[in-house]
Amino acid sequence: MRAAAEDLIRRYYQAFNAGDDAGLLALLHPEVAHDINQGGRETGRQAFARFLAHMRQCYAERVEDLVLLNAADGRHVAAEFRVAGCYLKQDGDLPPAGGQPYDLPVGAFFELRDGLIARVTTYYNLADWLRQVTAR
Repeated sequence: MRAAAEDLIRRYYQAFNAGDDAGLLALLHPEVAHDINQGGRETGRQAFARFLAHMRQCYAERVEDLVLLNAADGRHVAAEFRVAGCYLKQDGDLPPAGGQPYDLPVGAFFELRDGLIARVTTYYNLADWLRQVTAR
């Protein structure tokens, strides 16, 4: 049970790094809860697909140094990693984009149900990201 949970999360990040959005979305429960860093909660695979498409337009990111912490219940997994990225297009009221690189530590928490990811909660330090993309 624990090995299957860890494998599912590894496949999620492998799909993310490969730009395989269809493969990533297939790993999500249809009613996935997505807690967005510094934001609210969105529900459903379609909402996650819209979020992912928006992120792909504004950022080029790669997950590196992935470490997984797996609960004995096989239903909860935490991930710690670095996201190495490039800010491509201005995102809302954030600073202007011009290809600025960034490298951030990130934590993510997952809940699994029916062999799929039922919740994704992601945290990173927005102030650190802002400092990196506005540094001259």
